[in-house]
Amino acid sequence: MLTPERLQAASGRWRALAALAAGGLSALAMPPFGLWPVLALTLPVLVFLIDGTLDLPLRRALRASFLAGWLFGMGYFVAGLWWIGQAFLVQAEVFMWLMPFAVIGLPAALAVYTGLGCVLARLLWTRGPGRILAFAAALTLAETARGTLLTGFPWNDFGYALATDLRFAQVASVIGLIGLCLVTLACLASPAALFSPAGERRGRHVPLGLAVGLLAALWAGGQWRLATTEIGTVPGVRLRLMQPDLPQDQKFRYDARRTVMDLYLATSESQGGLAGVTHLFWPESAFPFFLEREPEALARIVAMLPRGTTLITGAARYQPVPGRERPDVFNAVRVIDSEGTIRGNADKVHLVPFGEYLPFQETLEAMGLEALTRLRGGFAAATSRSLLAIPGLPDAVPLICYEAIFPDEVMPASSAGPDGAEARPGFLLNLSNDAWFGLTPGPYQHFEQSRLRAIEQGLPLVRVTNNGISAIVDPLGRIRAILPLGVRGVLDDSLPQAMSATPYASFGMVIPWMLLLGCLCGALVLRLRAMHV
Repeated sequence: MLTPERLQAASGRWRALAALAAGGLSALAMPPFGLWPVLALTLPVLVFLIDGTLDLPLRRALRASFLAGWLFGMGYFVAGLWWIGQAFLVQAEVFMWLMPFAVIGLPAALAVYTGLGCVLARLLWTRGPGRILAFAAALTLAETARGTLLTGFPWNDFGYALATDLRFAQVASVIGLIGLCLVTLACLASPAALFSPAGERRGRHVPLGLAVGLLAALWAGGQWRLATTEIGTVPGVRLRLMQPDLPQDQKFRYDARRTVMDLYLATSESQGGLAGVTHLFWPESAFPFFLEREPEALARIVAMLPRGTTLITGAARYQPVPGRERPDVFNAVRVIDSEGTIRGNADKVHLVPFGEYLPFQETLEAMGLEALTRLRGGFAAATSRSLLAIPGLPDAVPLICYEAIFPDEVMPASSAGPDGAEARPGFLLNLSNDAWFGLTPGPYQHFEQSRLRAIEQGLPLVRVTNNGISAIVDPLGRIRAILPLGVRGVLDDSLPQAMSATPYASFGMVIPWMLLLGCLCGALVLRLRAMHV
């Protein structure tokens, strides 16, 4: 039987297998499974493996802690992100050879953060229940670094485990994803405190008792917020979201442009046409061409739109650069009125490395490598995010594809209104194309991460994707209307009203950073006390 004592004493391959298996099982806490209680079984395994280094010389202990954390992270990221490999099958003849680098190489790199988090935890470790605080704070700092450094990739942050329950997710309006990560790790690792190394028994029930109390309070508070908060709708607005479910291998083929337009127009006009619809939304990168260069396509859009109806769509935008033959190309959101005038644009700020551009672009292209979008020279990035003005709607925060997974990058740096006061947007607009990943867990995970941004900011979310999941979500994260994965169709609904600014929206990362730094300082104090006992 695999007991805490045996895990603490494990070595060699058994220790490695325990870390790898616990990490892999931890992925069940993420969408579409949402089995967050599994972390109460798997996180203690990692705690026990760090316990097993206590009697080693410090240098060996740190190496062993890193390896345990790296293997745990490797299992977690392979099991949770294997679907990324699906993107390399879209044009398999070109990109298939890169699949192992995505399915194994990316998790191996991301697991380094987990390993370093365990090293920091071991430096703060004690033999008593205080080690749970060290574990949670150190790994939360590691997850924060993973979401920030080297362009960042906070996908499947541990905090999303509790966020799969909408009642727990409400606290994100105060403490954001960082705070949720800290709470998740502290509460679900707390059972390990019942089995302290070397028979240490003082206060061993305290972490679990505090965890149960905190989770109960968060659940009850979230339930109360959901039950007592009424959200109205913006008057005079009727939205239609069009999900074409276009096969990814057709989406960027210029020779399929007429087929693509036929599908978009026919799907948009299904369910009785566009009468009464004020705003029609199409997904990211809707066209395999530039709108400005295809007047026939624009004319067909104008012919479809009733007078006064506005189309908001993803579409590549080009901008000539003086002195250079090749223009800059942006992945953009574009606003088109019923007369065919392009009323507004918003360019993507945070591009996907290896998807929309290559690091060291010219060098790698000279070696024959291409980004997945196969755009020579890669997409250009906007220098900053700004609000998108849409006739007849409150200003939107445009988030293209995975820009919605970065909680600290959602809001524009400054948005002054006509009176000089800070203007609050009316909703989050997330256009995406998850068809790269087929019918896998990826789109489910992407949707849940986008939904948490709505709760953090107190803003409704309009999310439109090629193959799902498209939805209208209110500021509490409640789904008003949804088109599931792999379905072609439209959904019509009103736009929920925005709430007043949440504490997270008002103060940003201040509250979660204060909470994290407080926990790190607390763990350090406990460590220093233990050293002098």
